[in-house]
Amino acid sequence: MKELTKAEEQVMQILWDIKSGFVKDIRDKFREPKPAITTVSTIVRILEQKGFVKHKSYGKSHEYFPAVEKKTYTRVMMKGILMKYFSNSLRQMVSFFSQEKGLTVSELEELKRIIEEEIRKQER
Repeated sequence: MKELTKAEEQVMQILWDIKSGFVKDIRDKFREPKPAITTVSTIVRILEQKGFVKHKSYGKSHEYFPAVEKKTYTRVMMKGILMKYFSNSLRQMVSFFSQEKGLTVSELEELKRIIEEEIRKQER
């Protein structure tokens, strides 16, 4: 799966949020200053060529919707980051984020709870 450009990712984030929409609907969800409608249209067509977006036709109008789930894209990108920056070590990645972000005790306890829950699931 190809990595999205920043502009493509912005459009995909909007489509994942709204589920489907016309170019105008997508543009309306951007913060000010909003990109030109032609810019959004071009990005959507590129995303469609890349296989991230599909459309339904209504005459000359097209309603666009995601062809790739956000969770799927996130999983692939996170695996790439894990391999590229952390030598495929989840331990290194978690250590990096906990030190860089300066996690609070309650955030660390929440991570611990999540990990313990996952351990229980896998032990079943």
